[in-house]
Amino acid sequence: MKLRLPTVGCLLLTAVAFVNGQSRIPETPAVDHFETRCGWFSNPTPANVWFYDRDGEWIIGVQGGYQVEGDWDWPIFKRRQWVLTNNNYGYGCACLRLRVNREAHRVLAIKSSRARPLAACRKDPLLKKWKRLFD
Repeated sequence: MKLRLPTVGCLLLTAVAFVNGQSRIPETPAVDHFETRCGWFSNPTPANVWFYDRDGEWIIGVQGGYQVEGDWDWPIFKRRQWVLTNNNYGYGCACLRLRVNREAHRVLAIKSSRARPLAACRKDPLLKKWKRLFD
């Protein structure tokens, strides 16, 4: 009896620790969450695309490196909505419906996009920090 009590006690403590250490069923992963973000859409050179909004710089594609997967439609910029900086390359103001990795600041998927007037980004106080890049 003396040996059984400690053994049963240890087994009971182990079972309690095991049950308490189990993770719960995860909620819907944030990876499936699309959100609309508005800001500066930049394509300075081939295969290099970034998006700048109030929360920071988001990588859409880097030549020879990360590229958002899948096909997606670029915003359709009118002549006055696109600032040329290098032949056909440049930047404009846009809203994107996208999914992001907040830690890596990467765009994971783009569901839709739409161009906006340049004045919309220039007047947005939350985008003032990007003024030196898009002036």
